[in-house]
Amino acid sequence: MPIEYPAILKMENKGQKFSYTEKDTMLYALGIGMGDDPMDLKELRYVYERDLKAVPTLASVVAWGAGPGMMNINFVMVVDGERDITFHKPMPTSAEITADSRVLGVYDKGQGKGAVIQNETVLKDGKGEKLATLVSSIFARGDGGFGGPSDGQPEPHKTPTRAPDQSVDIATRPGQALLYRLSGDRNPLHSDPEFATAAGFPRPILHGMCTYGVSCRAVLQTYADYDPAAIKRHAARFSSPVFPGETITVDLWKDGNEVSFEARVKSRNVTVIKNGFSVLA
Repeated sequence: MPIEYPAILKMENKGQKFSYTEKDTMLYALGIGMGDDPMDLKELRYVYERDLKAVPTLASVVAWGAGPGMMNINFVMVVDGERDITFHKPMPTSAEITADSRVLGVYDKGQGKGAVIQNETVLKDGKGEKLATLVSSIFARGDGGFGGPSDGQPEPHKTPTRAPDQSVDIATRPGQALLYRLSGDRNPLHSDPEFATAAGFPRPILHGMCTYGVSCRAVLQTYADYDPAAIKRHAARFSSPVFPGETITVDLWKDGNEVSFEARVKSRNVTVIKNGFSVLA
């Protein structure tokens, strides 16, 4: 069935309950590649229970499955498009939380060209105070042509035209997607070779949200001194998949309290994240 527009814009789901533990916090950090060097004391704080810290983008997985409701789309053809998270306070290392979700917008790219669906989820702690606001865009590649608007999407952040102020290389492991998926996203696109082939990829791809977490690592280590409270917002647009085992190069530009970034895989000469930016405290 096609997307039902404009009825989809009224979809919302409030008070969804979730919980997570220190184990989940450490598993997420390991899933984005932290802790590969056990002598790196700054990264150890994110993967070891003594003085444990939470990577800000842990917010992207602790309420996995939260959303405004079931939609009539072809999930085999769905990939992440964008993610923009505002952090209202540092993520606790364990908590019981609630999630309020709603549809923000739906955009029709045309028959055979797919659709963009933008959702918002607000995470709250046990006191009802906001932890993070997540705005996500998914690209439903098989669901265009339903008669919705094609214009109106927010303009992407503009990356500076000067040379990057810093660049960091972050290696991924061949089995990293198999570890990252334990944080919630069990889509077989990231684990099953036959499923990946059916979806149009030569082999399983790394989760876009894992690449998103890697880009947050890059900001943490360069401009935040590994302090999770230093990052107030982190946003990125996914432009191409990463294959597990590839090295991601993150280029960064700092202007005041804003860090722009893009990520690329040099071995294939492809940009995997565009229009990224973080806001620092």
